Amino acid sequence: MSIVGGLDIHRKQLTFDYLDTATGEVKRGQIAPADRAHLRAWLARFASRDDVAFAVEGCTGWRYVAEELAAAGVAAHLGEPADTAAARGRKRHAKTDKTDSRHLRTLLAEGRLPECWVPPAQILECRALLETYHDLRREHTAWVQRIHAVFFHQGAPALGDGALRTGRDLQALRAAAARAPVPAGRLQVDTALGVLAALQARLDVRRHRLLAAARGLTGARVLASRLYGVGPVTGLAMTCWLGGAGRFSSARKAVRFAGLDVTVWSSDRTGPPGRLSRQGPPVLRWAVYEARKTHARASAPDYRYDAQVKDRQDGKRAALSEARKILRQACASWPSSATTR
Repeated sequence: MSIVGGLDIHRKQLTFDYLDTATGEVKRGQIAPADRAHLRAWLARFASRDDVAFAVEGCTGWRYVAEELAAAGVAAHLGEPADTAAARGRKRHAKTDKTDSRHLRTLLAEGRLPECWVPPAQILECRALLETYHDLRREHTAWVQRIHAVFFHQGAPALGDGALRTGRDLQALRAAAARAPVPAGRLQVDTALGVLAALQARLDVRRHRLLAAARGLTGARVLASRLYGVGPVTGLAMTCWLGGAGRFSSARKAVRFAGLDVTVWSSDRTGPPGRLSRQGPPVLRWAVYEARKTHARASAPDYRYDAQVKDRQDGKRAALSEARKILRQACASWPSSATTR
């Protein structure tokens, strides 16, 4: 590489720092505003070069930056944010955009950049659909909880877990809200039901698209057919974030990536044991947890194991144990090159 550099991504500007290894010249500056058009115009200076490489962190905004770099014939290297920050060592000076871009350039030039997987466009589109579906599910759950809170605050009888699943249940809920002694309570319930109806309509549309996308990925089909409790949407989420066969060298690394690795006691650590070591992708954690809930049923193959862990430890530890087992089984279930059709 005769030109090697780093790009620090922010919403308002992109800070660049690159080195021409042939002349030893270093150039620094900013690209503002941070959008495709301005980045594409800046990359035009490398149009006649085929030996250019830039490193970027895998934070919000990396996708369009990596796509524009690839379109301009520039090699894009995606750095894992946590490991890239750890490679900096102890801070001796204030952290700025200039130091971040120089840090990325130095790691790439020295071959020390902790690179992470760059998914293909099909996987990125499925991830976006899954994130939207997950956000809608969270909003739906929040509004259901608001309705339960309103009934409790008004002193009305408690609603059952399935009080909002059928049309008959909704009619009974509206009738119960109409008998509320406080008019504001009725308004709250009517507003929540209206929002729930709108959310459910969008959830149905997104789910149909996710089911179609799951049918187009071999990895998702394999997981849904081989693993108990894993459906098309869950299999799609696991495939999009775990990446199929060969992404991780061991199942333990996949568990750690998902944020389900529990810390243990160590004499050289100050943190308490029994906690999750990292957060992991929220959609992947949600999908694995949904798959785990089926293992708590009496008819599940692993019900005895789940019950034993729950009795010996607690329900949370049983959920984590089953979720880790599902991830390990997923890593062992994929055939070679099982991500896409």
